Amino acid sequence: MAQQQSVQRPSDAGRTVLTGARIARPSGVVERGRIAVEGGRIAAVRSRDADLGRDGGEVAAGAEGETMDLSGHLIVPGFVDMHVHGGGGGSFSSADPEECLAVIGTHRRHGTTSMVASTVTGELTDLARQAAVLAELVQQGELAGIHFEGPFISPHRCGAHQPELLRDPDPAEVRRLLDAAHGTAAMMTVAPELPGGLDSVRLLADAGVIAAVGHTDSSYDATRRAIDAGATVATHLFNAMPALAHRAPGPVAALLEDERITVELINDGTHLHPSVLQLAVRQAGDGRVAFITDAMGAAGMSDGMYPLGPMQVEVKDGVARISGGPTAGSIAGSTLTLDRAFRRAVTVDGLTVDQAVQALSATPARLLGIDDRTGSLSYGKDADLLVLDAAYAVVGVMRRGEWLVHPQKG
Repeated sequence: MAQQQSVQRPSDAGRTVLTGARIARPSGVVERGRIAVEGGRIAAVRSRDADLGRDGGEVAAGAEGETMDLSGHLIVPGFVDMHVHGGGGGSFSSADPEECLAVIGTHRRHGTTSMVASTVTGELTDLARQAAVLAELVQQGELAGIHFEGPFISPHRCGAHQPELLRDPDPAEVRRLLDAAHGTAAMMTVAPELPGGLDSVRLLADAGVIAAVGHTDSSYDATRRAIDAGATVATHLFNAMPALAHRAPGPVAALLEDERITVELINDGTHLHPSVLQLAVRQAGDGRVAFITDAMGAAGMSDGMYPLGPMQVEVKDGVARISGGPTAGSIAGSTLTLDRAFRRAVTVDGLTVDQAVQALSATPARLLGIDDRTGSLSYGKDADLLVLDAAYAVVGVMRRGEWLVHPQKG
C-alpha cells in the first residue's frame, strides 16, 4: 500500500463555508448543518444547534473565501471506488498517463473523489508496465492504489477476462506484480481453489495487500480456507462465481457469513436483482458492504464499441458485453458511476442515506486504509464532499477543498 498521510489541522487559507444543507455525518444525518473548509480540509462541522466538530470554535461566515447557502440540498462524503477499470472512453490498462487521468476526471465529476485503478488480465510483462504507470499516479495522489483483477483467476469463471491469458496463482508471479507496483498495490483478486491459491492469499495478507476472492469456482470449504488464510474481500459478490445452492452453498454463503469479509456489490440494476442486493446488505450488515462500479471505458459515455484490456466490448442500452471470441456475450464490467449507485440505493433498494454513505464512502475508505483522511465528513479530514439535490443528483463536487463541479455553475 502507498504510505499513509497523517491528518493535520487545517490552515486558515482558502475558507469556504457551506450552510443550510442536510449533512450526512458518521452519527447520522443532521438538518440545516454548516461545514467550514480551510486549507483543503474540514475545519468544523456544526448542526443548527450544536457544534459537531472537534475544534469547538464558531464557524465564521466572514468575508474571506465564499459562503454558500445550500438549503434543500444534501451533503455527503466523496465516494470511494475500490474497483474501477475505466471511464470517459479511457482505460487504466492503457499505460497512458493522460488517458488514466481522463478516467479519473470522469469519475470525479460523478462524485468519486478517491479510487483504486483496476487492471484486466494480460501478460505479466504488460501488467507490470501498467502498474509502473499507475504507481506514479498513486504517488502523485491521483489514485488510492492498484487492484490486480487477474490473471490468477478461474477459467471457468473468467467473465470478461481473456481465457488464454489466465494462469494459476504462482506466489513468485504474484510477488512480481507487487514489486512492479512499488508499494502501491491495494488489492489482488485470486481464485483460491487454483494451485498456489492459498499460498498466494497468505503472501498478499503478509504484504499488507487485500486478498480478494473472486472469479472463482471455489467450493464453500475451499472459500473458508481462503478466509482463514487471510482473504478479506469478495470481488463483486454473486458475479463470476457459483450461485448459492441449497446443497452446494459455494463461495457466496462462505463470504456472506464471515465477519472478516467485506463484499463488493455492483448496484447498477444489471448485475444484481434488487432483492439479491438487499439480501446481501441484510446478511452482511452495513459495515461489510462496499458498492463498486467495476466500470469500463464506457462509463460516462454513450453506447458503442470500447476496449477492455486486449478485448473489444460493445455497449448497448448502457450494458457492456464482450463482442467476440470464446466469451462473447459475457457482461464486461459496467458503465456505472457511483452517483447512480447512490441514487439507486436510496430510491430503488430501500437503503437509508446513512447505509448508502457507509457502502460508498466509509467502508471502502476503511478497507483501503485511507479513512484517517477521507470517507466521512469529520473534522481534520480532507474536504472531499458532494452536494446532492432533492432528487439525489450531483450538483457539486469538492475534492481536497477545491470545487470540481461548482454548485452555482451546474
